[in-house]
Amino acid sequence: MILKTFGHLFLNNYQLSASLAKVTIDVIAETSIRTTLIMPQISFGSRVRKSPYFSSTQKWGCKAYSVYNHTYMPLYYDSAEADYNALINDVSLWDVACERQVEVTGPDAFAFTQYLTPRNLSKQQVGQAKYVPLVDENGGIINDPVLLRLETKRFWFSIADNDVLLWAKGVANHAGFDVNVQELDVAPLQVQGPKASLLMQKLCGDWILDLKYFWFKSAEINGIKFILSRTGWSNERGYELFLIDTSRGDELWELIMSAGREFNIKPGAPSHIKRMEAGLLSYWNDMDITNNPFEVGLGKFCDTNQEANFVGKDALTKIQSEGVRRKIMGAEIDGIPIGVNEHHWPVSALENVATPKLESDISNVPWANLRVAYILQVSKKI
Repeated sequence: MILKTFGHLFLNNYQLSASLAKVTIDVIAETSIRTTLIMPQISFGSRVRKSPYFSSTQKWGCKAYSVYNHTYMPLYYDSAEADYNALINDVSLWDVACERQVEVTGPDAFAFTQYLTPRNLSKQQVGQAKYVPLVDENGGIINDPVLLRLETKRFWFSIADNDVLLWAKGVANHAGFDVNVQELDVAPLQVQGPKASLLMQKLCGDWILDLKYFWFKSAEINGIKFILSRTGWSNERGYELFLIDTSRGDELWELIMSAGREFNIKPGAPSHIKRMEAGLLSYWNDMDITNNPFEVGLGKFCDTNQEANFVGKDALTKIQSEGVRRKIMGAEIDGIPIGVNEHHWPVSALENVATPKLESDISNVPWANLRVAYILQVSKKI
């Protein structure tokens, strides 16, 4: 095993025609590097929501939580590295009830849903999910949810960490759409890993093997009803279970853990190690409202030529025409392992680094304008 550190950099004054997936650099962080993370205590109170699986996560030994969409979200059980190994080798169960569902219904449900995203939804079918960036009037990213179309005029935005409910209600009211927008008490779980299909086949039947990527169906286990989608935040084989009756959260958790024993199941949490290896973005870590989709590699989800109007269309059309002046980049950083950084770090290059993916030497880039969006220790087999 060799320890590497992966990070994301924002390259300002970006004037290179080639796209860079990853660069290898040495960096100097203008802050102290702590290889051992000191985790302060977090107080569990009534102000922050507890998921329907919260008791189960404590029972199964969750060691750290964060707050995501006003909800406690598990961070790791044994350790971030051990949870990562369980994810890539066997199967892992995650409490992601913090992914709240913002539902849109009503006569104008489709038109309004399309108005919220630059992605063209004209071909989205009932039973299909799509990854959809949401932007403001300037093209700034508000959220990057997965959109489920449950009925012709019924949609769920399965949101990242931001108050999409308030944004959607404000836009609907201001723009005069005839819709109902509400946040549902639906609680997703994720079953992720190479053995996820074997486990879900055991629980639900052979039909799940035919469920296509980013499609979903209604399902149940022991009378517990949920929406089962072929999605997840790991780039491994995986599923999400959107629990409808949240009073049965602990019961569903235990059923899955019991059935998963033969597959060496472990409780886990969304792995930043795995998502960085897979190039998956994390809102607030890699992007926020100051970034537009073209800066962070999400331009392919923006159809500025579609007939339908959407929030930020003029701004994104202009950005697409003029080009961006900064882009997010993957970075592989040599040196001692770096723990989770609490702040974005400015970095500078120690020496010139040439790469065939660029038209010019990286040393021509104004490094003083780089910032690290997120850094984690990553274990890679060689």
